[in-house]
Amino acid sequence: QVQLVESGGGLVQAGGSLRLSCAASTRTFSRYVVGWFRQAPGKEREFVSAITWNSDRTNYAGSVKGRFTISRDNAKNTVYLQMNSLKPEDTAVYYCALDRNYLSISSDPSGYDYWGQGTQVTVSS
Repeated sequence: QVQLVESGGGLVQAGGSLRLSCAASTRTFSRYVVGWFRQAPGKEREFVSAITWNSDRTNYAGSVKGRFTISRDNAKNTVYLQMNSLKPEDTAVYYCALDRNYLSISSDPSGYDYWGQGTQVTVSS
């Protein structure tokens, strides 16, 4: 049973920064693509960013490109999402997810196999 635990969310003013962490319980963490998604109230879950197993490729949604940075530390079974220049429209619950198909990066949430419980990010204007 793979467990994912997100942390680092909170309330921040527009223009501020947060760093989210996603800690995984599996010993095979380094074999997974890891993605970050978010869901705002009344909206569908949307792709934010993803990173390959060895960090050689990353992908970002257009709305966060240049402001967010994804990284991972396989020795710590942890993935990070550094979020800078936050905007009120970034307000959402942020989820991390693992994809066993490590050969490609997917932005489709249905392609991910394991999900965390999420962490709330609220950006005030």
